[in-house]
Amino acid sequence: MLNSESDEQKSPLRRFLFILGAAFFVVVVILGLMIMFWDKLPLHLSQTQRYTFGGLFILYGVLRFIRIFRTDTGR
Repeated sequence: MLNSESDEQKSPLRRFLFILGAAFFVVVVILGLMIMFWDKLPLHLSQTQRYTFGGLFILYGVLRFIRIFRTDTGR
């Protein structure tokens, strides 16, 4: 049997916010990877600091996406 909650269509606002959250996730992950691996980026950080800072950006993006996915499914 199908769940009646999954049959309901999402409002345009919820759909837009989910797409916006997914786009934000992609941007934050790309920014984290740029910080980690793009040497010509004008940041005066050591390699360890670049990996740490970029990893924190990626972690933040993943946590935001999990939060958006949970609220979108109603949990």
